[in-house]
Amino acid sequence: MTEELVPRPEMRVSDAERERVVEQLNQAVGEGRLTLAEFEDRIGGVLAARTHGDLAPFTADLPATGAPQVLELRSRASSLKRAGRWVVPRRVVVKARSSSVRLDLTEAVIVSPTVEVLLDVRSSSVTVVLPHGASASVDEVEMSSSSARAGVPDSGGLHVVMRGHLQTSSLTVRHQRRFLRWRW
Repeated sequence: MTEELVPRPEMRVSDAERERVVEQLNQAVGEGRLTLAEFEDRIGGVLAARTHGDLAPFTADLPATGAPQVLELRSRASSLKRAGRWVVPRRVVVKARSSSVRLDLTEAVIVSPTVEVLLDVRSSSVTVVLPHGASASVDEVEMSSSSARAGVPDSGGLHVVMRGHLQTSSLTVRHQRRFLRWRW
């Protein structure tokens, strides 16, 4: 079994390691996580860094670049549920046959301001629960003997785009429901 070595803070950094941090900062600017002024300040510090300890503060508040870009979920004649703290990449592919699928995004770690959910669903039900302030669109879902409900207005926060095909299935996109202390 091989383990990834974590460099000690006092170890000196190479040019390649500095460039990886610069790429991570570039990606953060592209995603809107950093302003251009913050980016410029951090780049100067990264290029001047001598040790891993010097580099750490520049990316401590950013997600790791190794986060997956696609998550594929498959279910056949069963129930599939993702809830609590889980990583939601830019694209989620759901393939379900005779199943019940529930994607609860209320406590999820979402790596992109727009999440694309690609559906290939037959004889199943799909429910997507959005966090407060999120919006969704179901306009690009092709339905055959299916139904879709999405009572979610556009709000400028997280946006979930539903695409794909539903055959004799149902799709529900909603916010979390609350009554006193209960949430569902």
